Amino acid sequence: MHRFLHFFAMVTFIISIVALILGYVLYSALVEKIFGANETRPTPATTMADGVDYVPMKPWRIFLIQFLNIAGLGPIFGAIMGIFFGPSAFLWIVLGTIFAGGVHDYLSGMMSVREGGLSLPEIVGGEMGTGMRYFMRVLSLVLLILLTTTFLSGPATLLQGMAPLPSIPFRLSTIPIVWVLIIFAYYMLATLLPVDKLIGRFYPIFGAMLLLMGVGIMIVMLGWHSADMPELTDGLQNRHHAGYPLFPMLFVTIACGAISGFHGTQSPLMARCITNERQGRIIFYGAMVAEGMLALVWAAAAGTFFATTDPCTGETIYGIDGLQLFAEQHPGENIAALVVDKISKSWLGTVGGILAIIGVIAAPITSGDTALRSARLIVADFLHLDQKPILKRLVIALPLFVLVFLMVFVDFEIVWRYFAWTNQALATITLWTATVYLTKRCRKSADGQPTVNRKSTER
Repeated sequence: MHRFLHFFAMVTFIISIVALILGYVLYSALVEKIFGANETRPTPATTMADGVDYVPMKPWRIFLIQFLNIAGLGPIFGAIMGIFFGPSAFLWIVLGTIFAGGVHDYLSGMMSVREGGLSLPEIVGGEMGTGMRYFMRVLSLVLLILLTTTFLSGPATLLQGMAPLPSIPFRLSTIPIVWVLIIFAYYMLATLLPVDKLIGRFYPIFGAMLLLMGVGIMIVMLGWHSADMPELTDGLQNRHHAGYPLFPMLFVTIACGAISGFHGTQSPLMARCITNERQGRIIFYGAMVAEGMLALVWAAAAGTFFATTDPCTGETIYGIDGLQLFAEQHPGENIAALVVDKISKSWLGTVGGILAIIGVIAAPITSGDTALRSARLIVADFLHLDQKPILKRLVIALPLFVLVFLMVFVDFEIVWRYFAWTNQALATITLWTATVYLTKRCRKSADGQPTVNRKSTER
């Protein structure tokens, strides 16, 4: 009876999950209809196959790769830090995923499919003009370099804590240079090798494991854990212990779990691999919904798990207040990483510890390398360089490798600050471009003109 009552006490979380499922079933179908996906239209994977970037793959494999590419630490760390603001985090994850993130990811991916697999800046330039094309080239590359740097130094630091290797002193801290070099070597391989040789083989496994970790946490939370669950009935007031304003901080904190411009740079990677336009709905919109669900699970888990004793009063503090107190007791530490470690090991045991390592370390690494791969393709598109020869891939990739490596020596707080801003700015421009794209298409259809887009026919 206790478990039964506990299950139905988690009304906000359950309704949020159901809302995301309905959002995918109903709203994604509407978005697909408005876009006009056509299963008979050839895709770039079949018409432009080159064995490097344009490689046909099975839909389930592409879905898991897309999910892992866009996830990284976003739906885990961002959601954990977002629940500090209170139950309003649930609203942003659900509404953002359905009406912003899912639409953003689907349209950015499908526009790329229609335009011959073009990268995001070239698509934006085709709809918004030459000036915007140049601006987007710079903005996208800055974003991807910042993100790669973040997802290089972060995992390297965590690995250094588990398995110390030689490091070098720099300013007021040390850089785990050996781990940086190891991860960086992997990034180089993933950036240069054909997409089906490394990414296509191993990423579906990691993507499935990331999903399984979320499912495991949800099952334990729903069935056995008895702490208080944050509810919308508690109120939408800001509850952040550090006093950060709800707007705009909540929307920047929970970015990848609701909408992220980074996703628009990743979608063209898989747009070059799908073999049927009807696959776009599950691959692009579906992966975003899966990410939103993962964010919901971690936000709810973080707001449910902690029962911390107040050192002053001896009182046991539960839920979000317990999480706030836990954060105050660990100043200067990576709170999100500590939360993931504690919840995974406590609720899932040894297996949970292994999955936590995958979630905290492998997930960002597998987003960092595809960010570099996206950067290579963006440069290749605007320089019109064929990427089939390995030497031409190296010509583009080597300067990018140098820039990322140098950025490791820049203060992490500065890197993350500018990444957060460029990330959401990119999402805004992508949605703006999609609006223009669909408006032009509707006008052509109304005039009786063909709606085949110029880039796909030129290429």
